Amino acid sequence: MYRFLYWAVLRHLPAEATHNVAFALLRAWMAIPGMKALSRKLLLPRGQAVHAMGLTFASPLIMAAGFDKNATGYRALLALGFGGVEVGTVTARAQPGNPKPRLFRLHRDHALLNRMGFNNHGAAAAALRLRGPRTGVVGVNIGKTKAVDEAEAPADYAASARAVAAVADYLVINVSSPNTPGLRALQGTAPLRAIIVAVRAAVADVRATPLPLLVKIAPDLADEDVDAIADLALETALDGLIATNTTISREGLRTDAATVAAMGAGGISGAPVADRSLAVLRRLRARVSDRVTLIAAGGITAENANERLAAGAHLLQIYTEFIYRGPLTARRLVRALRT
Repeated sequence: MYRFLYWAVLRHLPAEATHNVAFALLRAWMAIPGMKALSRKLLLPRGQAVHAMGLTFASPLIMAAGFDKNATGYRALLALGFGGVEVGTVTARAQPGNPKPRLFRLHRDHALLNRMGFNNHGAAAAALRLRGPRTGVVGVNIGKTKAVDEAEAPADYAASARAVAAVADYLVINVSSPNTPGLRALQGTAPLRAIIVAVRAAVADVRATPLPLLVKIAPDLADEDVDAIADLALETALDGLIATNTTISREGLRTDAATVAAMGAGGISGAPVADRSLAVLRRLRARVSDRVTLIAAGGITAENANERLAAGAHLLQIYTEFIYRGPLTARRLVRALRT
């Protein structure tokens, strides 16, 4: 039914507006008394719990950052069968993001192109919404405020970490979005090490217990840069790496080049990034073995999810697949996994 609705109606509407309306409807539906508990009972397959980074995920599947930017609907998403939700990306200062339109569908490629630019209400606002009990793991993805330069980045990330550390189950340093000027330069080992140190110190200011810390990397890194980040993860005792974010590559797309060019700059998610994300995952696993938790992201579907687990992923993240397949995606994908 959802696929019919998508192809008949939703794909013809502006992508960002459709997302906002659909997400609001999901939150409203799950606000009906008893609906979240009933949905979770029906949609979360039993016996699929995963223990990683000192946390227990009810299923191996996490909603990736970008869907619930402001921590307004993570409880509704958890009720759909996700073992975790990663909210954000949030920044130390609230910011509007890039000018609209900034989100586009590439239907023929089962993909999205976005240049959102970390639009969010700020880390402090997200922290307020993350207070209180919840039924699953909720991580927070933090990014650089656009107005901040590279030299100020460690302090900026630390400010976000300090705001959310008390209410997050894990923390992700996002240095791999292509939509904030200069952000990907922070994937170099020297600037990334400085950010990790600053974030760890900020977390220690807020809480006495450890908070798992991860870094999300780009698929467009050269292999030697992937190796360097893997080595840095071991050196700094990172808890995890997420492979990968969106790609700036336009190679191999089925959508005609003129249409893609008219959409403009941005990162592409979904099927076009799947092969490179898998290659990065395999490279990381060979480098870090089981010493670092690996979360696979990028073009994951029910058909290829087991391949990611076989390649060394402990957990999986989706976003684009949920947009195209609808609210039963988590249930369908988790049931396709080997037990």
